[in-house]
Amino acid sequence: MPFTYEYPRPAVTVDCVVFGLDTEPQLKLMVIQRAHPPFAGEWALPGGFVGMDEDLEESARRELKEETGIDHIFLEQLYTFGKPGRDPRGRTITVAYYALINLSEHPVTAASDAQDARWFEVNHLPKLAFDHDQIVATALQRLRGKVRYQPIGFELLPRKFTLTQLQQLYEIILEKPLDKRNFRRKILKMDILVALEEYQTGVPHRAARLYQFDEKKYQQKIKAGFNFEI
Repeated sequence: MPFTYEYPRPAVTVDCVVFGLDTEPQLKLMVIQRAHPPFAGEWALPGGFVGMDEDLEESARRELKEETGIDHIFLEQLYTFGKPGRDPRGRTITVAYYALINLSEHPVTAASDAQDARWFEVNHLPKLAFDHDQIVATALQRLRGKVRYQPIGFELLPRKFTLTQLQQLYEIILEKPLDKRNFRRKILKMDILVALEEYQTGVPHRAARLYQFDEKKYQQKIKAGFNFEI
């Protein structure tokens, strides 16, 4: 059924800020190379226009899968960006989502309207189209604030990890060194890790014990008033 509106209707898009951790370790960002104007051939965040019958998150998941092959991940709404002139095609408002994943668990394949899909280190990103540099900066600020008060960093690690890997993750995100003894004492005192009877393999040094994050115990502690803080 057609409708007549008194006011102009801006277009709505979604953009996905997907962070990943590699084995070096380095914090990286997934970006795609645009195949079509505007900004054809330039790098941008995965995203696109919201369909008339789509939920916002549904649209974000579809665009992410179509352009990078990444699927079945937890997305959290980040912020809405709507500055006039941010899109040369016309008045466009975008709703950004962000996610944390382990690179080894999510192979990437460029598809749809993306010429290429690639991971870049967050401190060495190419020039991004639209206002995507602002969106990434906002996502990094959110990540660095939230990782101190919620255990979201575990999404970036392998399912089994060492305490050194965990500390390195926090140092990379927070961009500062952490005292090894204090960090381990604090994280182990929280009692949200399971110490496994398994150790690293294939390392030139003494093999370290592996751990797992206990999501069930963490949720129980939250209900009892537990505060996570690094």
